[in-house]
Amino acid sequence: MVPTILMLLSFVTFASSAITLPTSKKSLESKYQVMHKVAMTEEGMVTRGQDGRIDKRMINGMKKYWLMAETSNPQFVMARSVLCTSSSVVCLFATLYFLFNYFLVDLFKFGVVHLRSHSVYGNNTTWILIVQIIGMVVGTLVSLCRWFTAVRFKCLTTCRGISLREELKIEGHWIQTLVYWRDSFSGLQIQDNKCRRHLHDAKWFALTFLIGVQIMMVIVSKLLLLIPALLITPFILFFKKLKARRLSRLTTSNNDIKTESEGDTELNLSRFVLLLDSEAELPEKTLKNICGQADKVIEMGKEQQPQNLIHLLDKFGNFSGIREFDSFHVPSLHSQEPPNCWSLPLVTLTSIAISLPKIVNNHKATQLMSDVREGLSLVKLIEKTLYKNDELLNTRNATEVSWVGVALYRKWQGIDLRRISLKCKNSKNVLQELSSNAERTIVEFKGTTNDFLTDNPLNWPSNVIAANSMYRICQTILLSCQRGKEQTADGLFERLSVMIADILAACFTNLARVIITKCHSNAIEEREKSVHEAFLLLGKTGQILELLQRQEWPSLDHDKAAYIDEWRASFLQSNDNPLTSSRSSDEAAKSAISNAEQITVMAE
Repeated sequence: MVPTILMLLSFVTFASSAITLPTSKKSLESKYQVMHKVAMTEEGMVTRGQDGRIDKRMINGMKKYWLMAETSNPQFVMARSVLCTSSSVVCLFATLYFLFNYFLVDLFKFGVVHLRSHSVYGNNTTWILIVQIIGMVVGTLVSLCRWFTAVRFKCLTTCRGISLREELKIEGHWIQTLVYWRDSFSGLQIQDNKCRRHLHDAKWFALTFLIGVQIMMVIVSKLLLLIPALLITPFILFFKKLKARRLSRLTTSNNDIKTESEGDTELNLSRFVLLLDSEAELPEKTLKNICGQADKVIEMGKEQQPQNLIHLLDKFGNFSGIREFDSFHVPSLHSQEPPNCWSLPLVTLTSIAISLPKIVNNHKATQLMSDVREGLSLVKLIEKTLYKNDELLNTRNATEVSWVGVALYRKWQGIDLRRISLKCKNSKNVLQELSSNAERTIVEFKGTTNDFLTDNPLNWPSNVIAANSMYRICQTILLSCQRGKEQTADGLFERLSVMIADILAACFTNLARVIITKCHSNAIEEREKSVHEAFLLLGKTGQILELLQRQEWPSLDHDKAAYIDEWRASFLQSNDNPLTSSRSSDEAAKSAISNAEQITVMAE
């Protein structure tokens, strides 16, 4: 009988907690939206996200989002709920009853021999019983720790004085869902009005009873915290007075403590703790621990910094590679050109670089692959975060398909890059071979496809988009070779590496915006994970951001800065760019702006 009652109490407790979730979530979400606007205004995170730079004030603003995400996390809300802590007491009684009734009583009545199993399974059942007892005791101890913590927090509030009426007050979120169910009209399609009235009355009485049960459960749960807190509070006050007397004698230590307290309250983070109505404030120590976790995540990210990528970014110059990798002197194979994403030219340039003679089997190729692999992981994250509504989806898919072949098999669309390197005598022949294969793919596609949808490059298959990128970049490099630039394999490899570094650096100027965007996750269930990823990314890319902040960036709107074609259009229209373009400025600007407009229309 007793186990049944305890199990029923546990079920009612968890059911009562589950009923409060919708209203609790709604209340916390509304408070989050209010404090979100406050945080954005106070720290100026909108403008900081636009200029792409990270400073100490911005990190402090991010900590506000960390605190809001942690304190509004559904698991944390349930853990500090009075119903959840009261379930620990039920668990304690269940454990004590089991140990007393099935262990101590049998031991004193029948001796140890009675505890031995007479089952056909032998002593195995005894070991199973022991394992279950251990698990039950450990689970009970963990739940009791949570209850003791809640009692300790309650003691801190009772030290300042309490009102019994306020302590036992039933907040709206406890019964709001049940009241709505009770007062709303039933959706049953019953023609008989008398029958519908009786059903509504029955529902009203049943839910009124459940509301009473819910109120009773909340009051009992609050008493289970309040009574122990009232008993312990006098002892806490006594020890506080003793501690205060000791500290008063240590003037220096006291001044240090005040200094630390002033430093900790400088950010005034307590305003960003999201609590339910009438919920007790979290202790200062808890807030410090939560904020300290943010610093630990940043340090964890610093330990994961991509050293190979940072080595490649040392070659970064002044973003000129964004303009140089594709020349508008190269004739188009189609009436329209597909817009670029950041990752596609990176994969194409890497494929060309590792296929050059004397490079394909060299450690330089292996090192470049490692560098680009680390860079692409961040580039893809930036594209995934900033490109909404499946923007440039086919272009990004083309990158994925091409990179899998290059990274795993050193093949580009089934073409063995090692074989091409051995077959061709010099770098020029390699470029011509890759360009011819890419051109063949595009021509075959145009000859075999008559669908009007393919007139739009955004609808092209992935392999055709990748082939178009390979064709244009190879032809651009061949044109520059004809103009007397370096043609040796080592020289061309270094030039391509600089282009890759420039494109990566330009893409990484969006990192600050990505970090801020991740702090602003809308879904309450995903908010904690998203903010955690933002702080981890901040630590992981700290050295990269420092490197970029030493450079001068083009004056681009933060929305346009997410697109490589907008960068190209900006550089080609600017007269301040230090490098001379390999194409006509008017033609280049016209074509780049066309691609940028195509992206803008697609985004809308």
